Amino acid sequence: MKTASFDFGPTLLPLLKRNLREQELEISFKGLQTTKHLIESMGVPHTEIGPLKANGKPIEMDYQVQNRDRIQVWPVEPISNGPIEPRFVLDGHLGRLASYLRMLGFDCLYRGLYEDEELAQVSVEEARILLTRDRMLLMRKVITQGYLLRSLSPEEQLKEIMQRYSLSSWVKPFKRCIRCNHALESVKKDLILKRLEPLTKKYFDEFSLCPGCDQIYWKGSHFDHMQKIIEELCRNKYVMESER
Repeated sequence: MKTASFDFGPTLLPLLKRNLREQELEISFKGLQTTKHLIESMGVPHTEIGPLKANGKPIEMDYQVQNRDRIQVWPVEPISNGPIEPRFVLDGHLGRLASYLRMLGFDCLYRGLYEDEELAQVSVEEARILLTRDRMLLMRKVITQGYLLRSLSPEEQLKEIMQRYSLSSWVKPFKRCIRCNHALESVKKDLILKRLEPLTKKYFDEFSLCPGCDQIYWKGSHFDHMQKIIEELCRNKYVMESER
C-alpha cells in the first residue's frame, strides 16, 4: 500500500467528501494512480482543478502519484475574457439559470430530458461549457469545459457563472429567446397587433419576435425582474453600468 498527502486550496474544501474536508489529507492507494483519479475519488471534479505541484514541482493531472508524494492542489482561476463568446449547455435541473443566462444574451442549450451521455456529447462536439450540480457528470474524462455550481439559488448560480467566466463584456440583455434560445428580432407593433392582449396593446409599443418559436416579447414583468438582477450584478461588478 502506498500513501500520498494532498494539500487543497481553501475554496476546494467544500467539494471534498464530508469525511475528507481537511486542507491536508493523507490518502492510501494501490497500484498506479494518476493525480486526476485520486483527486476525483475524494470528490473534486477535474474541471475544478487548477495548478498542481508534486513535491514543489509543477505537474499535470495525468502525473502518476508516487509513494510519499506531497501534492498541492489549487482551484481553477476565473477565466479571462477571450476572443470567442462562451456558450453553454445546462443539465435538466437548471431551467431558471438557463432563462437568466438567455435574458443576458448568452447562447445556452437546455432541455429538461437531457441524458448525461447527451450532455457530455454536446459539450464536447459543440465546444460548450457544461453547467451542472452533478459532480459525477463532470468527472467524465471527455469533459474539458465545465463548472460545478455551488449554490441552489438560480440568482447566486448566475453570479457564480458571471465571475468564473468573466462574462461582463459579453452581456447583451433581452436579445435572446428564453424559451428556445434563438436571437430575437425587432417587430413592428402593427404586424402582431391581433396577438396582443388589450392592456399590452395600450401600454407597450416596442416588441421583439423569436423566429424560432414565434414568441413575442415586450418590456413587461420579466423585463423588470431581470433589470433588478442586472442592477445587483452591477453592484457586485459582474456587469458594468455601460452594458445595461
